[in-house]
Amino acid sequence: MLVLTRKVNQSIMIGDEIEVVVLEVRGEQVRLGIKAPRNVTVHRREIYEAIQKENLMAAQTQPEDVPTPTKQVKSAS
Repeated sequence: MLVLTRKVNQSIMIGDEIEVVVLEVRGEQVRLGIKAPRNVTVHRREIYEAIQKENLMAAQTQPEDVPTPTKQVKSAS
């Protein structure tokens, strides 16, 4: 793991297109700004892990696990 020290308004570059900027430091919280191309997804780790878990569960779904829609016919009164 690379460890860097940065101050507010300083940044780091990841490759040629991703910039991470320190916006604010308040106690134990650090606000970061991330500039990245639209085709690069950026998530907090806990959100990323939840997405991965959901994708894994969806990939394991069998056709018989999916309910088939029932067609309801309205009667004429």
